[in-house]
Amino acid sequence: MSQSLPAFPPDLDPFAEEAGADFDVKEYLFRILRHWRLITVVTALCLAGAGVKFFITPKAYQAKAILQIERRSLAPLVGSQNPWLENFWNIEFYPTQERLLQSRGLAEQVVSNLHLLTDPDFGGSPRAASEEASAAADEAAVSRLAQGILGGLGVRRVRATQLVEITYRSDTGTKAARLANGFAQAFIDMGIENRFANADQASGILSTEIVTLQREISEKEELLQDLGRRHEIVDLDPASNVTLQRLRALNQDLSETQNERIQKQARYRELLSAPAESVADSYSNGEIGQLRASALKLEQEYSSQLSTYKPDYPDMVELRARADAAQKTLADTIRENVTKAREAARTEYQAAARQERALAQEIETLKGQSIDQKSSRLEFLNLEDEVATRRELLTQLRQRQSETEATVRLKDTRASNVRIIDSALVPGHPYRPSLRRDLSLGLLLGLGFGIGLSMLREFLDRTIKNGEELEALLRLPTLAVIPDIFDQGRPYGYGVYGYGAAQEGQEKRSRRWLEKRKKDQPSQIELIPHERPRLAVAEAYRGLRTALLLSSANELRVITVTSAVAGEGKTATASNLAVVMAQLGKSVLVVDADLRKPRQHQLFKISNRLGLVNFLTGTADLTSIVAPTHVPNLSICPSGPSPPNPSELLSSARMKDFLALALEHYDFAVVDSPPTLAVTDSTLVGAITDGVVLCCRAGRLQRDEAKDCRDRLIFSGVKTLGTVLNGYRPAGGSSVYGRGNRYYQSYEAEEISPSSQADSAA
Repeated sequence: MSQSLPAFPPDLDPFAEEAGADFDVKEYLFRILRHWRLITVVTALCLAGAGVKFFITPKAYQAKAILQIERRSLAPLVGSQNPWLENFWNIEFYPTQERLLQSRGLAEQVVSNLHLLTDPDFGGSPRAASEEASAAADEAAVSRLAQGILGGLGVRRVRATQLVEITYRSDTGTKAARLANGFAQAFIDMGIENRFANADQASGILSTEIVTLQREISEKEELLQDLGRRHEIVDLDPASNVTLQRLRALNQDLSETQNERIQKQARYRELLSAPAESVADSYSNGEIGQLRASALKLEQEYSSQLSTYKPDYPDMVELRARADAAQKTLADTIRENVTKAREAARTEYQAAARQERALAQEIETLKGQSIDQKSSRLEFLNLEDEVATRRELLTQLRQRQSETEATVRLKDTRASNVRIIDSALVPGHPYRPSLRRDLSLGLLLGLGFGIGLSMLREFLDRTIKNGEELEALLRLPTLAVIPDIFDQGRPYGYGVYGYGAAQEGQEKRSRRWLEKRKKDQPSQIELIPHERPRLAVAEAYRGLRTALLLSSANELRVITVTSAVAGEGKTATASNLAVVMAQLGKSVLVVDADLRKPRQHQLFKISNRLGLVNFLTGTADLTSIVAPTHVPNLSICPSGPSPPNPSELLSSARMKDFLALALEHYDFAVVDSPPTLAVTDSTLVGAITDGVVLCCRAGRLQRDEAKDCRDRLIFSGVKTLGTVLNGYRPAGGSSVYGRGNRYYQSYEAEEISPSSQADSAA
């Protein structure tokens, strides 16, 4: 009972931070599996929610059409030198086509082509023959319906190809396929109409100019012939006449100016007749596309929310207002850009016309000078130059007219740079909801939430789970880990792995072992090393005995067993430790020093009328309070009657005398003391013994309680030999002792089923 050794190693700081444990995937997996019921319940709830969602979600069908959009133009605009190359190098070509596919104008064309206003499936009704609706009302109805059908439209370009997918989602498969094909065909028709409308305008302008030039040439030729007949002029050499040279140059400039004016006039009239959205897209440098995309996104969001909320819901009203504001901004921007484009074209056309008039006035001035000079020869040459210039311009206009007329003739062939690769078919099953997708999502969410909740419970659970955690927390050696004998799981290390007949035989033996185990399950853990010495639990206590005998350089003879709080298994540990000590053939005395709630006399079934209290109060001697037990070499000293002052009795000199007398008659003494945090009895007893064993129950003792108990023992100068973890249940049914447990388990199997060898041979 010498106190020469320090209670702890010198480098042990009770206030040091907890040592971090290594990351063990298996341990974390076992912690999760410990909460398999919670994970199962959460997963089942999520799967049930997924099933409910599947049944209450309205069915939606999706149809898909595939278009090929080539980078070429079949109707070049007036003044374009190589429109095919312009389209090829235009990086905004395909984004523009995607935005056009989602435009409200195209949706209105679909409504008109498919006669959706009179279709009951879209909320319409056939008009009576006598009913007449105004154009404004029709236009408003078409616009509203177009905005409604845009909500189910989806456009996606296939990367690195010329293909564009048009998908449409609706409540019926027929409507989905009909609208997907309707958008595809309307897009083709819109492109054809836009291209050939421009060609028609250009052809009309060129025809008018050609007729005008032909009339002017005819008039000039008549004047030339009349002048030649009157003045008998056959041929003239204008090289020496400065006025004639100037007139020739002016006539050449006039011809070029007239050509430029005609082109700009044609361009201006083309912009006046072209669709406003096309003009705005070409002039706004991508701004219209961005505004249209924003407005379309709001419309789609509004349409998608209609399946969940009513239109008069505040959020829906706000969303509708935002969508209308976006549409108004888009319309205002289109109108502003169209006005700017047309104004710019008109300005250019007027400038060219003014330049043409100025040149004509200059020519007329020179003509007047030539008339004043009465130069008939100059007038003749001037007329010849005018006729030649107009003939050259007439040739150019006829060539351009031939090109535009050829383009107009393509309209009858319906030639287009867009063609349908795959038409949309009526889907055979709903796109949404999908039972497989909902159940998969529910399973993933359930597992995720379940595992998350289990990890949260593990994080919030401050109890000690295993010996490694206990040793890292208290920085004390874990002398033994005692498994829970009431765990009805598969025996430790007793697997059913194998092949063929061997595996079948092993499974039969395992089932018989489990049935036998349930029948012969111990009712309590106390005295198991004596009653069931071959169980793995009994072997764990023998391991505790070995660890204690090797834990100190000095001989340990008096050992105190305590715990932080009640219910940690200290009484069972003290009695079983005394039993395994007695099994060494040494005389052992178990002392019940828990004077407040004694239990040792109940375990060994002896009277508690006389005991330790009688010796401490001087009313009895050692021989009268010690009684033998049914365990060989083991005696017991019960606590005796309950005293009013247990702490004073245990701290008295009589307690030291009792231990000294006990060691004269016994080789070892095991003292069962009260919980440390509840009373000071255990620290008083531990200070006069060779060391203290601290008992902790797995899954019950809080970390803070364990640390407080350790600190109290340190402050009291008590030598703590180590800890014992009771009631350990390995997560997932893993073995307490690892592979070596198979050896102990063979003992347990033999103890429970002596005929196992015969069964194995069979």
